[in-house]
Amino acid sequence: MQHSTPTISKRLTYSALGLLLAINLFNYIDRYILAAVEPLISDHFFAATDKDAMAKTGSLATAFLVSYMMLAPLFGWLADRFSRWLIIAFGVALWSLASGASGLASTFAALMITRIFVGIGEAAYGPAAPTIISDLFSVEKRGRMLSLFYVAIPVGSAIGYAFGGAVGQHWGWQWPFYLVTIPGLVLAALCLFMRDPRGVRARAAEQPTHPKITLADALALFRIRSYTTNTAAMAAMTFAMGGISFWVPRYLFKYRAGDFGGHPDLGQINFTFGAITATAGLIATIAGGWTGDQVRKRFPSAYFLVSAVTIFFAFPATVLMLRTPFPGAWVFVFFAVFFLFFNTGPANAALANVTPPVSRATAFALNILIIHILGDALSPPLIGWIADQTNMNFAFLVVSAMMVVAAVCWLMGMRYLGQDTAAIVALEESSAANP
Repeated sequence: MQHSTPTISKRLTYSALGLLLAINLFNYIDRYILAAVEPLISDHFFAATDKDAMAKTGSLATAFLVSYMMLAPLFGWLADRFSRWLIIAFGVALWSLASGASGLASTFAALMITRIFVGIGEAAYGPAAPTIISDLFSVEKRGRMLSLFYVAIPVGSAIGYAFGGAVGQHWGWQWPFYLVTIPGLVLAALCLFMRDPRGVRARAAEQPTHPKITLADALALFRIRSYTTNTAAMAAMTFAMGGISFWVPRYLFKYRAGDFGGHPDLGQINFTFGAITATAGLIATIAGGWTGDQVRKRFPSAYFLVSAVTIFFAFPATVLMLRTPFPGAWVFVFFAVFFLFFNTGPANAALANVTPPVSRATAFALNILIIHILGDALSPPLIGWIADQTNMNFAFLVVSAMMVVAAVCWLMGMRYLGQDTAAIVALEESSAANP
C-alpha cells in the first residue's frame, strides 16, 4: 500500500530550528567562557612560578571533552530510541547547573569535576540536535539549515570570549559561569513543549515511534567510506581548531603582550577577538552552507571539495597571524577564522546525508567521540606542554599543520560522497513510499 510522506507544519519546523539554534548558542558561550577566563583561573589556583600551570589549566578542556565524547555514543543510542527533545532538555539543564557550579569551585579539583558534568550535559545534546534538523529538511536544503544551526559556533564562541573576558576582568572569573545558568534552564524547560518530528511522521504512517537499531547498524556506519573520511577530516580540523581556540586569550594577553604596549586589557582583547570571530565565522558558516548546496546541484561531491579548499587556506592564514605583529595580525586572524568555519555546514550536511535516518543520531554520536578523542581532547594540553618547553608560536604552528591533513582527508573522500548520498536518498524515498 502506498503512503504519502507525512508533512510537518512550518511552525513546528522553524520553532524547532530557532530553539535548537538558541541552545547551541549558549552551548558555545559556556564552552568559551572557560577559555576567556583561563588566565584568571591560572592566577587564582597556581603560583606564577609553576612551570606546568598551562598544562594543568589545559586539562580542564580535556576533562570536559573526555566526558563529552565518551558519553555521546550512549546518548546517541538513546536518541535513536526515545524522545530527542526530552534527552536535549536533560542535557541542557545538566550543563547549565554544572556551569553555575564551576563558579562555586573552591579548589582546582572541584572545578575539574564541574567541567566533567558540563561535558555529560553536552553529550546528551550533541548527537540529538542536528538529527532533528536533518529530519525536518530535505537533502536539498539540509546544508543551508545546518549552517544556520552551526552559526552558533562562531557567534557563541565570540560572545563567550567577550562576555567571559569583560565580566571576569571586572567581577572575577566566577561570575561569567553564574550568569549563564538561568538562561540555560529556561531553554531546557522550553524543550519539554516540543514534538519530535520522527514521532509525528511515525504516528501518521502507523509506524513505531522510536525504531530500534542494532549493534550491526552502528558498525555498518564505518563501512560508509565518505562517513569515515569525513570523520577523519573533522578530527584533524578539531585537533587544530580546538587547541588553538582554547589558548588564544592567553596567547594574546601574555605571549603577545608587547604588541599591545606591554599592558594589554584582557577584556578588550577578548572583545576584539570575539568580534572578529563572530563576523568572520557568521559570514563563513552561512556562505559555506549556501555554496555547498549550490555547487552540489552540478557536482555531487561539492561538500567535501568546498571543505578541503577552505581548510587548506586556513593554514597559511594562521602562519601569517603568528608571524605578523598586532594590530596588523588581526587581518590574518579574520581570514584564519573565515576559512576554518566555511566547512561547518557542508561537512555536517555530508555527515547527515550519508547515514540512514534510523541510526543518524548514533552516527553523529560516534563522530563526536572520534573527532574529540583524536582532536581537541589532545591538543590543548599538548599546546600547553610544547609552549612550556619552547614558546606558544611554535606550539600553534605544530598543531595548525593538521589543517592540511584535514584537507587531504576530504579530498580522498570526494570519490565516495556522491554515491553514498544517492544510496541514502533512495533509502529514504523507499521508506516513505513503502512504510
